[in-house]
Amino acid sequence: MEQVISSLKFSLLEKEQFNQYYELLVEENKKYNLTNITEINEVYIKHFYDSLMMGKFVDLTNDVSLCDIGSGAGFPSIPLKIKYPNLKVTIIEPTQKRINFLKLVCEKLNLKDVTLICDRAETAIINYREKFDIVTARAVSNLSMLLELTIPFVKVNGMMVAYKGQAYNEEIENAKLAFEKLKSKVIYIHKYELINELGSRYLIEIKKNEKTNIKYPRRFAEIKKKPL
Repeated sequence: MEQVISSLKFSLLEKEQFNQYYELLVEENKKYNLTNITEINEVYIKHFYDSLMMGKFVDLTNDVSLCDIGSGAGFPSIPLKIKYPNLKVTIIEPTQKRINFLKLVCEKLNLKDVTLICDRAETAIINYREKFDIVTARAVSNLSMLLELTIPFVKVNGMMVAYKGQAYNEEIENAKLAFEKLKSKVIYIHKYELINELGSRYLIEIKKNEKTNIKYPRRFAEIKKKPL
């Protein structure tokens, strides 16, 4: 835990907020499943540190609008909001219990400018098509499916940022048609190491070049049955 705090240079307020976040996560996790990771050092490294790596490679210091799809217990958007309070965050999460948890976190940590939407991406798109500078997702699905669920939310010339593991290259290769149909392309792949030799991770920056065809995203059953 201390390694994460020192390496990312948390302020006193940030330390307090991350500590509150951790305590809420562990307490609420006893009631319903939020995460399989609850040991303090692992939470700080695998959830908090990993989430915050976007800020190392992407400029989040301005008034950026960020949408986190399938956020679960708030990763990566809540750690990013704590570290970059200027972010305008929208979280789309289909599970009401997780939305309730995120409401509690925002209240306790006094996080402003966070919009919580209990919905699926393919139906939430009606009100949020091409509204965000950055759309992100962490551990949601393979890249081909993920692109269809996220790119329609991105502004033209904005970006989608995907958190991926060792199989990222194969996923990019398998998503060639998705990139073509969704008028987007990989512009950067950033590799980083988790503290305590907990593995390599990759952050993929994907730029959206043109408007997305209105037919995307399709219904999730169709996306799953026949990915782009």
